[in-house]
This record gives sequence, structure tokens and C-alpha cells, in this order.
Amino acid sequence: MTAFNDEPANGEALRRALGLNRRRFLSTCTAAATAAIAAPVLGASPALAQDRGRGHDHGGDVLVPANKRGIILYTVRDATGRDPLATDLPSGFREVFKQLSRFGYRQVEFAGYGQHANAPGGASLESVQGAKLLRSWLDEYGLRAQGNHGFIPPSWPLTTADLDTFKKHLEIANILGMAHMGTGGDPTGSAYRADWDVAADKWNALGEIARREGLKLYTHNHDAAYGFLLDGGPLDAQGNPTRSSGIRKLEYFLKITDPKVVWLEMDIFWAHVAQYKFHTYTAHDGSSREKVFDPAGLVVRNNKRYPLFHAKDGVVNTTNGMGYDMVPFGTGVIDYTTFFSRVGDRNYHNPMVEQDNAPSATDAGQSLTHAKIGYDNLAALRKRRH
Repeated sequence: MTAFNDEPANGEALRRALGLNRRRFLSTCTAAATAAIAAPVLGASPALAQDRGRGHDHGGDVLVPANKRGIILYTVRDATGRDPLATDLPSGFREVFKQLSRFGYRQVEFAGYGQHANAPGGASLESVQGAKLLRSWLDEYGLRAQGNHGFIPPSWPLTTADLDTFKKHLEIANILGMAHMGTGGDPTGSAYRADWDVAADKWNALGEIARREGLKLYTHNHDAAYGFLLDGGPLDAQGNPTRSSGIRKLEYFLKITDPKVVWLEMDIFWAHVAQYKFHTYTAHDGSSREKVFDPAGLVVRNNKRYPLFHAKDGVVNTTNGMGYDMVPFGTGVIDYTTFFSRVGDRNYHNPMVEQDNAPSATDAGQSLTHAKIGYDNLAALRKRRH
């Protein structure tokens, strides 16, 4: 068996031939050894057909290939976090991986590396040794880690401590075999162009560090990031602009960040909430203008910048300020057949089923049940026949 810190014989030549940096090459060797404007779109039809087989992809009709069907572990956080000594339900990372693999999933996105203290490996696997253990379980059940909502340094300029922690997370990501590493938050919570300029500088720098380690660094959106940027017009008492050119915050971020080092993960549910909420802006001249947000259209214009999606569904609710309530994937009204058909590149994108409210205080098995529903409905998506 090849030791983690020892490159195999002729390893340097092989590593270069594969185009891998040294850390990613070593982690690979280790793993192998271990074994609508004012209202939501109401006409969209949910994907309700059940397709439990892994090999029945019906040729070119399938919209999400079997090896691209993933889930973010935040959906089943109660399962990874529960005490295995107090339940017969799957608990901890290893047993949850086993169950997700049985459902058919082939990819997972982490939301941190914590689990119940009584689960194999202990409470925290946020370490090199913990990552090796997680990788062995992923490999055991035929899963690939595709990303993580993890550590992004809060400091800028970077402190030494933050940079060291960031590099540790890059090392963990490489051991786990990730192609991408990211965060669950927006680059900034501000509406002002100057703050997005600073955020872009920071993300360009972080993305370059990640690129040198063989990883694509991505940021994740909620609805606010697709609201309108304040970039002109009269200034307020604090000297900030009060009006907009009509460009959305993340559209601006895409324009001013380096496409070779900064990537995005679109949460399709929150993008549709943004479509519902942010359709009118005050232009620099004071006029009110309408501009409908088209989530799929933004992806089409920047397709390679969006390697990951959160596939999250909703039903209409025009009383909660968002336009939707979250439901298990495929049981709502967001038209994923049209979305995935429009964005194309099905062998490039990595959709991760997510449901923030899947855990239940009264039904301990609900999140895993909803995970299965999500898988079945993701697998059932087919191109429409004309």
C-alpha cells in the first residue's frame, strides 16, 4: 500500500500525464488504496413519475444522468446528527451514505463535517484523518463528494489564521475527491456596488489559491443576491447610492470575477423566489422599471460558471413574501423539466437535491423519506417529446 506522503514509483510522470497537482494525485492514490413577475409560474407541472431503477435512463431522453444525481447532506442533517445508540434508523455519515446509495444517489455535497459523537469516527471529521475515513465510506458505497458548504475566510485582507484554515479545507476537499469547494452564503450581503467590488477581489484571490490546489471555488445564492444592485442615483445620508442600473448583484459579480477561478452554484428555488420578489427597480433617472428575472437564462449565458445546482422545489404561497413554500423535490410547481432542458450540458452540471425543512420533530425518518422522493423524481425527469 502506498503511504499518503510517499509518491508512487514513477508517480511524478503519471501525475503530470493526468494533469493533477501533487495533493490531488496523492489523495487519489490513498482513496484507491483504502477501498413569473408578481406571482409564481403556476403552469409548471411537477415530475411525479417514479423511476427507481439505476439503469433505466431511456437513452438521450433523461435530463439528469445517473452519475450526476446528488444530494446536499444538509437535507438529512438530522440523520447524520442523531445518536446511533438510541435509534434503529440510519445515523452518522457512514449509515446515511449507505442509505443514500441504496436510493440511487451517486453524489453528495457536504454541509460541514460534523455528526453525532457516538457515530463511527466521532463528532468531528473536519481533519485530514477524518477526511480519509469519510473518503473510505464514500468509496465503499459508490458515492462521490462533489462539494462542501464550508469555510470561507471572513477576513480581508486574509489573516494568517484564516489562510491556514482555508488551506486545511482545501486539503480535506482533495482527500475527499471533490472537484469543487464552496460556501452556503452570498459573497456579501450588501446591495452596494463598492462592496461587491471588494467581494470580487477577495473571491478572485481565494479562487486562485483553490485553483492551484486543483479545485473550483464556488459561491451559493439565496434570493437577495439576485436582487438589484444599487449603483447610482442620489446618495443617501451615508453616501451610498439609492438607485439601480438594473443589473442584479450576482450578474455584476459574474462580470467582475475571473471565470477561470470563481464559480457559482445556483439554488434554483431561491432564484425563483428572487424572480417573484425582485421584478421592479428604480432607475438612475428615478423612473420605475420592470425586469423579470430568468434563472435559466442567466445560466445559459454563463453556463460553465454554474457547475452545481441546488434542486429544491416549492408550491405557491403568495402570503409569505417569498412566493413559495418548500416541498420535496418533484412535488411542487417549479418546472425542472424546462429548466434542465434549457440549460443543457447535462454531463457538466451537478444537481443536488435539497430541502431545508425535510427534518421533522415528529417523524424521525422524514428527511430520508423525502430524500428518496427527491431521487426518484430527479431520475424521472425526461425531455419533452414534441
